Amino acid sequence: MSDQILSISPLSAAPEEHPPVKKLKVGVLLSNLGTPDSYDYWSMRRYLGEFLSDRRVIDYSPWLWQPLLQLIILTKRPFTSGAAYKTIWNHEADESPLLTITKAQTIAIRSSVTERHGEGVMVDFCMRYGNPSINSVVQKMVDAGCQKILFFPLYPQYAGATSATANDEFFRSLIKQTWQPTARTVGAYFDHPDYIDALATSIERGYANAEVEPEILVCSYHGVPKRYLMQGDPYHCLCQKTTRLLKERLGWDESQIITTFQSKFGPEQWLQPYTVEEVARLAKLGKKNIAVCAPAFSADCIETLEEINEEIRESFEHAGGEKFTYIPCLNDEPAHILALTNLISDNLHGWV
Repeated sequence: MSDQILSISPLSAAPEEHPPVKKLKVGVLLSNLGTPDSYDYWSMRRYLGEFLSDRRVIDYSPWLWQPLLQLIILTKRPFTSGAAYKTIWNHEADESPLLTITKAQTIAIRSSVTERHGEGVMVDFCMRYGNPSINSVVQKMVDAGCQKILFFPLYPQYAGATSATANDEFFRSLIKQTWQPTARTVGAYFDHPDYIDALATSIERGYANAEVEPEILVCSYHGVPKRYLMQGDPYHCLCQKTTRLLKERLGWDESQIITTFQSKFGPEQWLQPYTVEEVARLAKLGKKNIAVCAPAFSADCIETLEEINEEIRESFEHAGGEKFTYIPCLNDEPAHILALTNLISDNLHGWV
């Protein structure tokens, strides 16, 4: 490559033979966990195969794990997972609720970011597993002229199995770029005042709308193996701090709120107490009216709409519980969009 081409600024006049130069933009890429394309067997098998093959999620030796996964788990589980997805599927749009909500969040955040920073900032979303993939949207942003990309995993509490694997895939996508964009990532926001305030506001609204005021709030976080905590993953501690800050913001005492963990998978010990067991224990202790929220999820999905609002509700009611109030995730609530936009603006400092 000649010195002449190297010296040309992207906004300078270029010789006729020079490749087209796009107007430079800054990209903001929102990332959530993922979604199958449909709830049929093969769609579910592709999605679960990608998800459960991630070494950040399942860190067993591939020599042991992959035969078990491919020959047994992926033969049976797509049927049960597909049936669960079917009960919550957005049939009108023919997509999962997570995809519907993430689209709505993106539209709202794009509007807020454009209002603050102008048309030079491109806002889009991707999924760690399934579509749209991280790689495809990074390519879309590069093709649109984004030479700086802010990558935002939408997980309030950092975990290796969520935030880290999303960042891994983002950086892998940059390997393929001839001209790599400058990259930043947004860190965990488990204690950000705007996030805590949005969470508290949603709880207050949920309590105000409940038929009977709940006696206790169960903050149910997605679980991970306890071994991950012992290896240095901070997720457990960040979840505990979110609950504490939420309690303080609400002005409650220790008896009104607890932390639990859901979605246990496999034979080893996971973070405890397990939500499905704890709600049954509460019912047997005489707590007949409870509320459950999911502070680790930025959008409602299979783990909240099906697992919490069906399986965990059923566990509570079978143990003698009477009123089960599920408080939805923050989704595209204005306070949540404001919190996320503020985080984006903070992390765009010096770029816009």
